[in-house]
Amino acid sequence: MMMLKAENLHKSYGSLHVLKGISLTVQRGEIVSILGSSGAGKSTLLHILGTLDSPSSGRVWLHGQDVFQLSSSALAAFRNRHIGFVFQFHYLLPEFTALENVCMPGWIAGEKKSVVEERARMLLETMGLRDRLHHKPAMLSGGEQQRVAVARALINHPDIVFADEPTGNLDSAHALELHQLFQELQKQFNQTFVIVTHNEALARLSDRQLLIKDGQLLQHHDQHLMT
Repeated sequence: MMMLKAENLHKSYGSLHVLKGISLTVQRGEIVSILGSSGAGKSTLLHILGTLDSPSSGRVWLHGQDVFQLSSSALAAFRNRHIGFVFQFHYLLPEFTALENVCMPGWIAGEKKSVVEERARMLLETMGLRDRLHHKPAMLSGGEQQRVAVARALINHPDIVFADEPTGNLDSAHALELHQLFQELQKQFNQTFVIVTHNEALARLSDRQLLIKDGQLLQHHDQHLMT
């Protein structure tokens, strides 16, 4: 089943043409890595696919929804319900515990507090953080903080998770652990991931690797690429 489809995406900032007609698809339960040198446009592409930014032209469908046809309020609600995000910097709220940080998107969505907390506990235990539920971020290691961020991204049962250099601030051992965690979540929940990374070795753990260069995808790296 197709989870994500992007068609002829262009993005310009003034005279700078960053994305130059990118089209791709991602299937449900797939882990796809986007590789490219600094400035190639990979983070710009990820932010558009995740609806954090809009294209200058082109269209994106997520879960069958033409997302940029939605109003800003409807898009925000759609994003909260269907999309999870993991960033290089975990952006955990320092005054809240790991459990509270994970619960936050569910509470924002208006779900019952006890239901959200139970799922957050389950996710954190899945991440190996059973003994860290009530620790605040400053009391957690970098790898633990990033696993809390992954649990937060999953709390609302998102259809797809976008990760922007999620291992950028981790050492090689913790980076490998995080990518292996993505694989475990794929198997356990049939979770779909799109990951921007500069680490080719880790990207090979994905189902597919897409290479972006000068704002374009190199076609032979994507068996699903549309013409």
